[in-house]
Amino acid sequence: MKPQLTVYIRHGCHLCEDLQQQLQVLQASHDFDFFTVDVDADPVITQQYAALVPVVVLGDRQICHYFLDQAALLKALADINPL
Repeated sequence: MKPQLTVYIRHGCHLCEDLQQQLQVLQASHDFDFFTVDVDADPVITQQYAALVPVVVLGDRQICHYFLDQAALLKALADINPL
C-alpha cells in the first residue's frame, strides 16, 4: 500500500497550490498518494493548522508547513518503507 499524505490547505492559497504542484511532480519518481483537506471545513482542524497552511502530514507526523521540505518528506517516506 502506498504511503498516504494529508495536505491541509486553504482555498485561494497560492502557497497551497504551489505545494500541491510540487507534490504531483515528486509523485513521478516516488511512490505515494496525497489528498487535501480544507482547514476551514472543520473548527478543530482550523484551530490546529490554520496558521500553518499548507501543512504536509504523514500519519501523525507533521512533515512540513508553508513550503515543501523535500528532504524531510523523502526521509519520512523512507522511514516507513525502508529499502
